[in-house]
Amino acid sequence: MKKNIHPKYFDDAKIVCACGNVITAGSTVKEMKVEICSACHPFYTGKKKSLDTTGRVDRFKKLAEKSASKVVRKKSEKKATVKAKKEAKKK
Repeated sequence: MKKNIHPKYFDDAKIVCACGNVITAGSTVKEMKVEICSACHPFYTGKKKSLDTTGRVDRFKKLAEKSASKVVRKKSEKKATVKAKKEAKKK
């Protein structure tokens, strides 16, 4: 095997997260900075974070509510017309 071709391995490499969490692990880099780790990631913490900069989620929710209210309104109107037809037949 050739000598001096492999990078130096650090057993005590530090991984520093943006949230402040510091993890010690083995790596070929002495210190790394990451944006997200298991201490702050929503999958591991259970906290749901919704990054919606364009408002698409809110727009979708509004459309869903609007269509649901239309369905309810149509059903109530249909019941009213059926009821009115039954009363007209009785007379």
